[in-house]
Amino acid sequence: MKTCLECGEKIVGREDKKFCSDSCRNAYNNKINKDSTNYMRNINNKLRKNYRILSELNVEGKTKTTRAKLMSKGFDFEFFTSILHTKTGNTYYFLYDQGYMILENDYYMLVKKDI
Repeated sequence: MKTCLECGEKIVGREDKKFCSDSCRNAYNNKINKDSTNYMRNINNKLRKNYRILSELNVEGKTKTTRAKLMSKGFDFEFFTSILHTKTGNTYYFLYDQGYMILENDYYMLVKKDI
């Protein structure tokens, strides 16, 4: 007899079933995938917000914007997922597939990586 991983109830149905219902499956997975600390949750929220801002401003895949415009939307330059240094000496800061490069006079080049 198999029991539900979330509530311990008896499972009826397929042999490889792990949960008695969708709600138990969702509750179990939410518990497992929950950010373990407030610190992690806050960083993930900032990364998500930065990503949304870049995606909103960079619809075409490559565009220019100003530092003031990014900051007015709440962009936090301290949070990014990776840095790319090119052979030509340019430095791009990425949030997953959305990135930016610092230009002159407080302008930024926004780019999107092809994945």
